[in-house]
Amino acid sequence: MSILERFPALIFDFDGTLIDSAPDIALGLNRLLVEKGRPELSLSAVHGMIGDGAARLVEQAFVATGPALTQAELGPMTQRYLALYGALPVDRGCIYPGVVETLTALKQAGHRLGLCTNKPAGITHDLLRELGMGALFDAVAGGDTVARKKPHPDPLLWAMDRLGVGAAGAVMVGDNANDVAAARGAAVPAIAVAYGYPRMPLHALGADLIIDRFADLPGALERLR
Repeated sequence: MSILERFPALIFDFDGTLIDSAPDIALGLNRLLVEKGRPELSLSAVHGMIGDGAARLVEQAFVATGPALTQAELGPMTQRYLALYGALPVDRGCIYPGVVETLTALKQAGHRLGLCTNKPAGITHDLLRELGMGALFDAVAGGDTVARKKPHPDPLLWAMDRLGVGAAGAVMVGDNANDVAAARGAAVPAIAVAYGYPRMPLHALGADLIIDRFADLPGALERLR
């Protein structure tokens, strides 16, 4: 059985897996904090807050810099953060080395590619377009595409459905525990990248394989096969 026959669909996380988005996330978040009279956060602090969606990011940022937001405040603050973040210019240099080349080769080989991120779908589509990566993906599940985000498997299952595969034909590639948990919930293998924002020791993620470089993905798929 070839890699294509075993894994016709490959599904990826976005932040920390395909792109190094932390600097821009930190910039947008810090602009919000400064607007509200709060101190800025370091990039390393923001690294530890990425992965659970925009509302949770904003919530954690305010807890880290002063009084917590009320539930009534959280929605408007999240929308303001998304406006600030979405207005930032996009630098194609944020794409990790080997990502475009590897994804292009896998797609040309016949794999169907999906994206499963907790970033809002609208911003995700905008970023993919501006990064020149939109045509690579056959399905994009954002954090607001279905009712529950990763670590729940629902967005991954949604993407798998759009790609026309079941658990036997997909693999999830990500950088943190939410990605692995979603994969486990969907009964698909999980590959973790070693360079993202894991928030815990890599060995504790529970992934089936860990790769140091994105270009190592085809070899990892061969080993999983």
